[in-house]
Amino acid sequence: MERIKKFLKSVSFAYRGLKYVFRHEKNFQNEAFVGTLVIFAMIYFQVTRMETVALFLVIFGVLILEILNTIMERVVDILKPHVHPYARLIKDLMATTVLLASILAVVAGVIIFIPYMKSLF
Repeated sequence: MERIKKFLKSVSFAYRGLKYVFRHEKNFQNEAFVGTLVIFAMIYFQVTRMETVALFLVIFGVLILEILNTIMERVVDILKPHVHPYARLIKDLMATTVLLASILAVVAGVIIFIPYMKSLF
């Protein structure tokens, strides 16, 4: 019973973090919105299982990296009084990881959805 309580407490902490990024991180909101549109497109076009897995991996990969980017930004912000010259570089590199993951997601989406889109025309 104690294990279940600890697990539920951990889940509540994770939920609190998820609420934070949804409320305060505009990029996360935008990425979650686009991810939701992709999920609706997956349902509409009835993509294959492998395509579904690939799309979920890139959607959640972008969201996870956005959260990691937020974490790094907050850590660097905490250290602001003692800013190291690399602080800005760290933030820029984290933003780059999100950008690259987003580009990958778009490319994967285009490759998967183009054949389905062609069937509409």
